[in-house]
Amino acid sequence: MKEILLAKYGEIALKGLNRSSFEATLMKTIRRRMEPIGNFKIYKAQSTIYIEPEEEGVDMDRACDQLRHVFGIAAINRARVCEKSFEALCAAAVDYLGDRLSRAKTFKVESKRSDKSFPLNSMELSRELGGYILSKYPHLKVEIENPELKVCAEVRDFAAYIHAGKIEAAGGMPTGTSGRAAVMLSGGIDSPVAAYMMAKRGLDLCGIHFQSPPYTSERALDKVERLAGILSRYSGNFALLVVPFTETQVAIRDNCPSELFTVLMRRSMMRIANRLCEQEHCGAIITGESLAQVASQTLAAIRCTDQAAALPVLRPLIGMDKTEIIEISRKIGCFETSIEPYEDCCTVFTPKHPKTKPRLEEVLEAESRVDLQSLEEAAAAGYTVRMKHFFD
Repeated sequence: MKEILLAKYGEIALKGLNRSSFEATLMKTIRRRMEPIGNFKIYKAQSTIYIEPEEEGVDMDRACDQLRHVFGIAAINRARVCEKSFEALCAAAVDYLGDRLSRAKTFKVESKRSDKSFPLNSMELSRELGGYILSKYPHLKVEIENPELKVCAEVRDFAAYIHAGKIEAAGGMPTGTSGRAAVMLSGGIDSPVAAYMMAKRGLDLCGIHFQSPPYTSERALDKVERLAGILSRYSGNFALLVVPFTETQVAIRDNCPSELFTVLMRRSMMRIANRLCEQEHCGAIITGESLAQVASQTLAAIRCTDQAAALPVLRPLIGMDKTEIIEISRKIGCFETSIEPYEDCCTVFTPKHPKTKPRLEEVLEAESRVDLQSLEEAAAAGYTVRMKHFFD
């Protein structure tokens, strides 16, 4: 008897005539994630993708962990395969879950029978398998509501399976099924969470990071690269585009009203991002803005920023408070890196009293004092690419 991974669909199961394209994308992603681990036979049936090792000694712990981070998979079952007979299911349950049954105090059995030729229906199988387990482990008690251990039996088309219930996975939609977008990755708490949330909706991502040496350090860039690496566990390959932004910021500081510096900087970033999105075939820009969190994220400031954007600007955090954002940041493993105390360009030259209700007319008048187009063209042309891969 051998072990197998059963990946259960999330929203894909609700799709109609185009469901097969979502399934194909998800299976392609799974194959790529499994390549560094070993050889697997990957196939689908009944809203489930089967990931079956084709060689001995495959690290199933690592394989399971990789799959947990794949968008499009709602849950994973790590299961023992056996013949479709009651005797084989009993033997598999004791062999595969014996240690856990020995340690547990309470349990329950859940069964599913999609192969209707199996002689026992789901309720009968649960009752009979539960009775067999109790005969082998008399210290156990049946607990329906909140068991310490759940023993699950599934009788499917290809075989029967024993497992201990589902392992929660990333959910969402398969990467790339919703198009491609660029996330403005600053290195703080918010932008990695925004990237994660939009990748979960099926967007393929690249990152744009604005660097301002000597005001920002190599350690700050290293921090952003590590955040991109964490995000790539969910999004797959992640190209990080690093844009030199010092000259643009200095020009705005030296020639424009200080209270408008932040909104002018954000508008310049948007225009540069528009240029890079054309090269990267991105259809939208993602930011980590949350309404009223800071001065540049008031409704008036956002209106001024959006006027400079040729593409849709997606703000998945717009209605969230900091506590909610931090909770997701911790969940995806970004928080400890995000709070490392290295400056990013958004904190360089920050005015003491930024204007919270800028008017577009005064912003445009301030921009007319500087040849921003030339500076932005140079910045967009001078970017470098840093790559991270999900298998790093």
